Amino acid sequence: MDLIPTYKSHRVAEAVEGAPDVEVVPDALQLQVPMIRQVLRLAGIAVVGAASHEADDVIGSYASHAGVPVDVVTGDRDLFQVVDDARQVRVIYTARGMKNLEVVTDAVVVGKYRVLPEQYADFATLRGDASDGLPGVGGIGEKTAASLLATYGTLDKLLAAARDPGSGLSAPVRTKLAASADYLAVAPVVVNVVRDLALPTLDEAGALLRPVVGDSRIELERVATDWNLGGSVKRLLEALDLRQ
Repeated sequence: MDLIPTYKSHRVAEAVEGAPDVEVVPDALQLQVPMIRQVLRLAGIAVVGAASHEADDVIGSYASHAGVPVDVVTGDRDLFQVVDDARQVRVIYTARGMKNLEVVTDAVVVGKYRVLPEQYADFATLRGDASDGLPGVGGIGEKTAASLLATYGTLDKLLAAARDPGSGLSAPVRTKLAASADYLAVAPVVVNVVRDLALPTLDEAGALLRPVVGDSRIELERVATDWNLGGSVKRLLEALDLRQ
């Protein structure tokens, strides 16, 4: 947010000069976080984070180096950039609700946006994203962004072409890129998901899902009753039991 003032500005509670801004955390969510952590602990589900990084960066790092098939369950399009058929990484996209899940593969990203998953971050940078306060390059919409990336491959190569008088890039596009030079210098840092965080291995994190039995199950069922989580916890236990 410090690099692009409008980026996720609707979530900022306090701007901090020279440090990450403080994001809005709804009071109701603050109260729920300890409950969520307790439910996850009792269910044997690992919680992993990294200082000064978003959850997307943790997910991206695991997805890029897991060495096993990965399904990323999210309603955030930014994570389309980690989709990789060769690594068996898919996104299970939840934006239209759990009854309308969409499995996003290489072909789906290409079909929707006419760019490859590895180009999606550059595409989003050029096009912008109003939901995140990402302004994009003025005058470059979805179709133009896709067309430019089809020709030049990456944002870096496109900007190199803009600096080369003999590249053949049209004058209007050069003008638009030049007008957004400050934005384009910092946007990739914001938009690109980090892939190389030093995180505990999946084994170290205790991420092997297994049925919940014994005292943990009894305690989880009690918590579900006390906090009126019956339906959600029931579905969670059923899913974990299926892994026997």
